[in-house]
Amino acid sequence: METAVETEPADESDAPPVGKLATRVAQRIEESVIRSGWPVGDSLGSETELREQFGVSRSVLREAIRLIEHHQVGRMRRGPGGGLFVCAPDAQPATRAMVIYLEYVGTTAADLLEARLLLEPIAAGLAADLISEEGIATLRTALDQERAHLREPVNRMRDPVHTLLGQLSGNPLLHLFIDVLARLTARYAYVSPSISAVDVDVATNVSHDAHRDITQAVIDGDGARAQVALAAHLESVAAWITQQRPEIRATADDTTDDEPKIKLAEVLAGRIHDDIAADGWRVGTVLGSENELVSRYGISRAVLREAVRLLEYHSVARMRRGPGGGLVVAEPEPQASIDAMALLLEYQGVTADDFQIVRGAIELGIVTRVAARSAGDEAERLAAAVRWPTEGPPDEPRKADLFHTELAAVAGNPVLSLFLSIVIELFRRHAAGHDRPLPGDRAADEVEQAHGRILEAIRRGDVGVARHRMRHHLDALLPWWH
Repeated sequence: METAVETEPADESDAPPVGKLATRVAQRIEESVIRSGWPVGDSLGSETELREQFGVSRSVLREAIRLIEHHQVGRMRRGPGGGLFVCAPDAQPATRAMVIYLEYVGTTAADLLEARLLLEPIAAGLAADLISEEGIATLRTALDQERAHLREPVNRMRDPVHTLLGQLSGNPLLHLFIDVLARLTARYAYVSPSISAVDVDVATNVSHDAHRDITQAVIDGDGARAQVALAAHLESVAAWITQQRPEIRATADDTTDDEPKIKLAEVLAGRIHDDIAADGWRVGTVLGSENELVSRYGISRAVLREAVRLLEYHSVARMRRGPGGGLVVAEPEPQASIDAMALLLEYQGVTADDFQIVRGAIELGIVTRVAARSAGDEAERLAAAVRWPTEGPPDEPRKADLFHTELAAVAGNPVLSLFLSIVIELFRRHAAGHDRPLPGDRAADEVEQAHGRILEAIRRGDVGVARHRMRHHLDALLPWWH
């Protein structure tokens, strides 16, 4: 591992809950885990050894370790023989972070369905190509269970067949993105009090019939038929949601059977988040003092403080000290989602093909949307992003991504913007974790030219050429993954 060269601030009392130094230390430890092949169970060192290695104080190291633990890259074990041990992450923190952010920014049903139409047919086609006897049995079991529980309201909020197709695609990126999309879409479906029970029953049965047709096409190994059936089904779901126009649910629906395994602080953080969402996410509202929250939720002060750290990490709420203080509702930002998901995907061993399939689908969807309206007044914003940034280190990888992130912002779909940011962060972490330096400033002219050609096609409203140029540009980036 590298040694941190930054010096610690003289006074950390005014530092943010996740300070820049602690974040950098956490990133370097995480990169060392990736570089070592993610050796689950290995010790990274004791607290004393890690402090000496990175030249930081106990408070900075412990903040870094909290980040690492939240990402599920490692866990600190106390006592004799203790230390920071590498662990295997799962999807819960990553998907919850994404749900929190996308819910807050006001993601619409149309945003979700657009993303689903870009990604899920690809997953269905891949699943049909890769289907095994075990996969066939799993799909049939899922359909049987869906049929048996159609009339149970809680099951109407689930959509396991779609997530299962993502899993059977063999592409971890598709699987996790589809899981998040299915969870969020469920917040819009079957919840309006104006919808009659008969209408809900009809819609549920129609959906089950569509799942049966999609599943059969996958079992038959007919990828084209599976893709057509899935796209038609998603169009039907979009029409249903548009017709009913229900409000988004305020309480989280991403509870899983693994919840009893989650630390009490994480469960409490989830409850507080749900209460904030139910109250309309009023930024600046004080939820209560530490004493009031301990009494309200019936937990210990230690559990509350750990839950607050998680809420602060997600920018859901922040604890304000002093008179008139308390837990204050904050404005979420996406970095928590991006970091957690990128690390999880790196652990899951995303391949170059996995990466290219998903990034291509997202970026081609984005460029199609922008070119279809010729960018309009937003063309100048994109033109500024074409120029290679002069500020920052020469090897700063995010410089090459500015045009791509601005293009996503102009497209106006927060789901696609977030997914693209995760894919870009995954690319950066993969390169850093495998000691593969990205081109940096020496590629400026080549990248500027590629971005300029894409923008020129967008200005003309030439969707076909814009897509063609974006596809070739992404192909040229792929060798940097290897």
